[in-house]
Amino acid sequence: MNNHRLLTGMLGMVLSGMAVCSYSQSVMTLEELFEYAETHSAQLKPAITSQDVSQHEISIAQAQRLPEINANLSVSFLGDGFTTNRNYSDYQKAPIPHLGTGLGINIEQPLYTGGAITGAIEMAELKSISARFTTELQRDNIRFQLTGFYLDVFKYRNLRNVVKHNLLAANRVLAEMKARFEQGTALQNDITRYELLISNLELQLVRINNTLNIFNNNLATISGLPEGTVVIPDSTIVSRVLPSATEAEWNQRALANSPQLMLARNSIDLSLKAEKLTRSDNRPKIGLQAGWTIDGPILVEVPPINRNLSYWWVGLGVNYNLASLYKNNKAMQKRKAETRLAQEQFESTLENMNMTVKADYVKYLEAYEELKTNEKSVELAQKNYQIISTRYLADMALITDMLDAANSLLDAETSLVNSKINIIYSYYKLLFSTGTI
Repeated sequence: MNNHRLLTGMLGMVLSGMAVCSYSQSVMTLEELFEYAETHSAQLKPAITSQDVSQHEISIAQAQRLPEINANLSVSFLGDGFTTNRNYSDYQKAPIPHLGTGLGINIEQPLYTGGAITGAIEMAELKSISARFTTELQRDNIRFQLTGFYLDVFKYRNLRNVVKHNLLAANRVLAEMKARFEQGTALQNDITRYELLISNLELQLVRINNTLNIFNNNLATISGLPEGTVVIPDSTIVSRVLPSATEAEWNQRALANSPQLMLARNSIDLSLKAEKLTRSDNRPKIGLQAGWTIDGPILVEVPPINRNLSYWWVGLGVNYNLASLYKNNKAMQKRKAETRLAQEQFESTLENMNMTVKADYVKYLEAYEELKTNEKSVELAQKNYQIISTRYLADMALITDMLDAANSLLDAETSLVNSKINIIYSYYKLLFSTGTI
């Protein structure tokens, strides 16, 4: 068995092993992949759960408006007492009923808290909004990752076809060289060079299949597809007509939709609410209070009265933390510094977003220029192939010239498809940068 057959056999075993490991093949559009990841991606679930947690935090903050109700029940053993003069002479025993009981209920309804309860509810709502923007940002990151791997799969499948075509052509040339060698019109050195070329192409094919396996595994893992699923990209993706928009329009979309920008803007609102909560510590807390209690025995009389004493009350309670007058100013300075920091971070995020959108828009236009260049290359490669084909039929060109012309045309057509993929990638990059992916 020669080296060519050995490598071919090994390649067949590798590809067969890959086929066995693959559970299923599925033709999916990019949007279908996005939709599947929406409900199955393990990387997205924590962010969605975080939204649920933030909703519960709102409910907890709203519950602070409800009255506080405290009930207490006590049962105790009371020992006997004694009485003395003020100089601790004339000791006399004072029997006390030994069973002591107590039952009470206290109710307090907040009437005014200086904005503490309202501020806490608003703070919880803003945190819920932050959780939603964080989820959107994570969703955008996942979609952009899927876009990159999806288009890479398309490119490498296209590259695999090119390598297979070159491998087939090289084998044809090798077979012809061996025939010519038998006739004494070819050199052994030429045969060896082509066998080396074929070996390199076979190794390149193995590497391409391994890379495709990695990309498909990444697609399956990130989107939550069953392990081993082979995603086959929709071939119509290269024929899409993408909407056109100016750079100013893309910037407007980013201002309205970017989760990063929304998070930065929401951080300012959170800092302002934190200032409001800190300021509320300087204000009194007023609440409506009511209660009822029954205790026994009555120990305020001598001798004690073995009966229960019950009474109830209703009134207003005012609580004011005097220490806040000299302690809270430090906390307010910290809160104001945090608000200033949040504003500066927003401006920085806005600046970075504008630069990113600008760069992505330039790359998007550049991808169209690349497409025009590759279209011209295909046109020239087709003309070259026609000329060489005509000369070959007239015995004016060698088979190697014919194969070179065919390979040049194939490479040009491959580059044309890849440039169309680059346009799609650049377009989705713009969607990602503006928060509209």
